[in-house]
Amino acid sequence: MERLRRDVKGLTRLAMVPLIIAVAVISSVCTYFAVPPKERVVEVPVVERLRAAWVYIGPIGDYGWTYAHNLGREYADERLQWLETKYLEAIPYADAPRILDELVAEGYEVIFTTSFGYMDPTIEAGNRHPDVIFMHCSGYKRSKNVGTYFLKMYEPYYLCGLAAGAVTKTGKIGYIPACTIPEVVRHINAFVIGAVEGARKAYELGLKESAEVEVYVTPPLGFWVDPEKAKEAAVALIETRDCDTLAFTEDTPAVLEAAQEYYERWEAEEWGYPVYSFSHYSDMSEWGPNACLMGQI
Repeated sequence: MERLRRDVKGLTRLAMVPLIIAVAVISSVCTYFAVPPKERVVEVPVVERLRAAWVYIGPIGDYGWTYAHNLGREYADERLQWLETKYLEAIPYADAPRILDELVAEGYEVIFTTSFGYMDPTIEAGNRHPDVIFMHCSGYKRSKNVGTYFLKMYEPYYLCGLAAGAVTKTGKIGYIPACTIPEVVRHINAFVIGAVEGARKAYELGLKESAEVEVYVTPPLGFWVDPEKAKEAAVALIETRDCDTLAFTEDTPAVLEAAQEYYERWEAEEWGYPVYSFSHYSDMSEWGPNACLMGQI
């Protein structure tokens, strides 16, 4: 016992804090079982609700960009009891000023605008409504009440490029951009660097006969959601360029579905080589069980 006293005396106040907490907890438990607890009234603090809105460029069922954004909104809505959320989908850029003003009039205090083309309308809305917080995804303009957010998505695109360069048999890879905004240009650059590195490494390991690789980038589709045009571009890359691995930034599984179709034709000996692609911003492997290599998320 004397040794315990000496040890406790030697402790600093900071070091004793965990000991005090531990003793308090143990004593509370012992007291609870030794003496029946008295009834007491606990005042629960009232938490003000925060109203937040999300503005989406595409439909929430695109299985890509907007789908993933909405999963995040749903996650926050379910777990934060003080949060009230709303979303508006498939909002054209031209309608953004009106939509943002309407959300402010409805009492939303935080508004997320989730596409590059909303950048200027968001800045302008921030100037009109200085008491509202706006958060814009993938842009670069800010003000006192307008912030930006984004992930370093070029890093997983580089990894996807590594995989593409390693698996291609024809040495020809395709990339189908939806719109060539700065974000997508970064992704293309990272993907191409990865493809070159992946092909070189596979060659050094004796897995390929050549380290040469070509990446064909199609003209931008002009829309984030256009599965018909995306699939047409994919088929053209396969049929006319012999591309056997395809990346894309259109927000549906259309390109992956095209790759899966050609993979199945190859299995049936109706096509000369397997074709691969990727998931885009969510797990799309359901649409390409054989053709899906990996994804950014």
